[in-house]
Amino acid sequence: MLSDCHMHTGFSLDSDANPEDMIESALAKGLDAVCFTDHEDKDYISEGNQWTFDVKEYFDRMRVLQEQYRTRIPVRIGVEIGLQPHLGAYYLEYVGQNPFDFVIGSVHLIGSRDPYYKEFFEGRSDADAYEETFLETYENIRKVEDFDVLGHLDYVTRYGRHKEEEYSYRRFGDIIDQILRYLIEHGKGIELNTAGLKYGLPYAHPHKDVLRRYRELGGEILTIGADAHKPEHVAYDFQKVPEILKSCGFRYYTEFVGRKAEFKKLP
Repeated sequence: MLSDCHMHTGFSLDSDANPEDMIESALAKGLDAVCFTDHEDKDYISEGNQWTFDVKEYFDRMRVLQEQYRTRIPVRIGVEIGLQPHLGAYYLEYVGQNPFDFVIGSVHLIGSRDPYYKEFFEGRSDADAYEETFLETYENIRKVEDFDVLGHLDYVTRYGRHKEEEYSYRRFGDIIDQILRYLIEHGKGIELNTAGLKYGLPYAHPHKDVLRRYRELGGEILTIGADAHKPEHVAYDFQKVPEILKSCGFRYYTEFVGRKAEFKKLP
């Protein structure tokens, strides 16, 4: 089967899922492994709450689960850090001090605003908002060094007024290529995030044209995750993943253990 390397629990501000329930869902769906990646979004405050968690409590809990499930499924401990240009030093120290298996770097704020909220799109076209997001993504990955893959590259298109209608690889190819080339040159990967399908888009993140371009440029590191925040969304639409990736030129996907990439053949 496959491994779900992007999932959230009650350690994340936007989930109340029990980690055991997430693991049991993964077992029921025949997954090979799971990796928890709860939110560490430094300097993102929502309704008075910081999008961070108690990292000691997190490791204590996850290590118990690793032992509890060690004969049934590998349970890995990761994190999803929220990239912002001023946080390079913070994350270098944070990641360096904690023995994560896997670190996703994701962009949730653009100019300190979250595209989840419709105000981000007010007074301009979706295309203009998407371009700003890709430009800031490129700045972020140059300023924050310590992550393994870039999360949900075209995430912003979930929230546009017209979603995919003003988006294509061809339209934003110049800046997307800069992002992909930089990641490849610095030994980092991307993820296939099936939450795009869950949100009603006709593609997972990123779009197949972006996946294909990443592979053409020599990109090989590619993890798979559903971005689940509840048990029923673990491995969401994973039955579509092998065909998506093979059609874009991939024969392997990636898991991380102790921050080291392991390549697995697609089923």
